[in-house]
Amino acid sequence: MKSLADLGGLVYSTDAGRMCPGCRQPVAQCTCKQARPVPAGDGIVRVSRETKGRGGKAVTLVKGVPLAGEALEQLGKQLKAACGSGGTVKDGVIEVQGDHVERLMAALQKLGHKVKRAGG
Repeated sequence: MKSLADLGGLVYSTDAGRMCPGCRQPVAQCTCKQARPVPAGDGIVRVSRETKGRGGKAVTLVKGVPLAGEALEQLGKQLKAACGSGGTVKDGVIEVQGDHVERLMAALQKLGHKVKRAGG
């Protein structure tokens, strides 16, 4: 039988919320987040629109941005503000609520990224 330490330790605490599996600290105070590598890609940012699994609501996805951590969060914040919409950053993908493909492509090109429209 495996112990809790063998399974990876504490994942969530009611006091601190999500816990980092690497340093076992709350995610907000994670000491190992600097060690996370920038996602490798081909240097092209892909922008697409998706409705699958979202109750018919459109969401614009931005994938392949060569940024990590806080820089990606900051870019997501800029893009959401440019569209006047909400959204999130999950697993290196920026999600902006609504169909804003053209607006996001223009904003990313203005920031100097090579951008392509993906999917349909």
